[in-house]
Amino acid sequence: MCLGMFMAILDIQVVATSLPSIQNALDISRDAMSWIQTAYLIAEITAIPLTGLLTRVLTLRWLFVIAIGLFTLASIGCAFSDNFAVLISFRVLQGFAGGTLIPAVFSAVFLLFPLRLHPVATTLAGIMAVLAPTIGPVVGGWITETWSWHWLFLINVAPGVIAAAATPFLLPRDKPRLSDWVTLDLIALALMAIALAGLEIGLKKAPQEGWLSPICLVLFVASAAAATAFTLRSVRAPHPVVDLTTLRAPAFAVGCALSFCLGVGLFGSVYLMPVFLAYVRQHNAFEIGTIMLVTGVAQLITAPLAGWMESRTDPRYLSAAGFALFALGLGMSAFQSRTADFDEMFWPQVVRGIAIMFCLLPPTRLALGTLTAIQVPDASGLFNLMRNLGGAIGIAVIDTIIYGRTGGHADALRDRLIAGDVTAAQAIGLDVQLFTHRPPNATDAVVEAYLRPMVEKAAFALSVNEAWMLIACVALIGLLLVPFAGKRPVPSSFDHAVRAGQE
Repeated sequence: MCLGMFMAILDIQVVATSLPSIQNALDISRDAMSWIQTAYLIAEITAIPLTGLLTRVLTLRWLFVIAIGLFTLASIGCAFSDNFAVLISFRVLQGFAGGTLIPAVFSAVFLLFPLRLHPVATTLAGIMAVLAPTIGPVVGGWITETWSWHWLFLINVAPGVIAAAATPFLLPRDKPRLSDWVTLDLIALALMAIALAGLEIGLKKAPQEGWLSPICLVLFVASAAAATAFTLRSVRAPHPVVDLTTLRAPAFAVGCALSFCLGVGLFGSVYLMPVFLAYVRQHNAFEIGTIMLVTGVAQLITAPLAGWMESRTDPRYLSAAGFALFALGLGMSAFQSRTADFDEMFWPQVVRGIAIMFCLLPPTRLALGTLTAIQVPDASGLFNLMRNLGGAIGIAVIDTIIYGRTGGHADALRDRLIAGDVTAAQAIGLDVQLFTHRPPNATDAVVEAYLRPMVEKAAFALSVNEAWMLIACVALIGLLLVPFAGKRPVPSSFDHAVRAGQE
């Protein structure tokens, strides 16, 4: 199951690094290119909260088999797509199938394993969930440079076939409840889809169009209205599409909030590093991925320690320590220089890699560890949905900072250069001797053409640092939320009985 989830999460990152190759191969316009990712993300974010319902109807066993089978077939379809429309259709199928795999795995941790094995199972699932975004750029860059873009999708086939063939024999043989389809609230389902799709599309357009532009306002208002209607309908329905009553438990509500904060920092950092390294440092996808592997290695080394401590320590204390360390690692990057590369990025990545495991594993136990077996599937969907929403909102805000602040920083640097500020020349990487002794034959046009790229890169680097500081503040908010989780969570007597019987 972890293998299938890993491939679903990895798929987003490997495709992101190779969008230009796909664009050229299928003759896709620059404006339409981003929909290759957006179509996947909208379908994924819609499927995640439905996992509870699908688990009840199909059982965990057949839900996973169907989802990984559909994901594999859709991957083959993407690889052999010969035009944009066909590719988008298969990406939607991929995203929906992949979206159900993630919460299904985290549900399995609490449904299939006895209490004594929860730390081991949670650690394994957590490693797969956070490692995939980290190694995605290097895998995507290597595949594109070594083979072709088709293999970005074909690499999913062998693991998908293995997972689809093995899991029917490994998962419990529960009885499906197909009759529950009759109780499916189609209106609530449509409202949820409108709310999540509207939010995702609005977040995609906001950085370029403006958060208060007419199109974004319409999308955000429609999303908020649909979300409100969905919530009111769900809390009153005898058979809700998603059970929202678990949010009444303080530990689960805080766990979801921590998952949101982790999503902002995790997806934001994985987005910011390639953007900076590509534009400012001029690295290719493979070089960027190699630099970013530091975070993944730190996660792997830390995972056994995090799993060992997670079974012996109050999850509230570990969560607080994790988010404090995460904020430190993100904040360290907020002061990186324009020439930052592997050496300067090494220790911030190490700190973040260590922190991420403590920001994922203890909050997972905090959120799901006290719930009954009946509540876990829906709760797992909500918990994982919050991480993805955090990532989507975080990236949109980061893009807003980069688009909105870079021009102002560039103007300020130009004004300082015109005023003869030597520190401004040093900030953009201009030789001080050349700045103070302008060549006699250099016209203003030549000087401007020479300096413009240097000013733009320096201004871009300053905006990136501001974005790092913002997501560091979000991690600090996560730290401040931990005390609201209440007392140390203790599994319910019902849960003890169910899991003791399984053991």
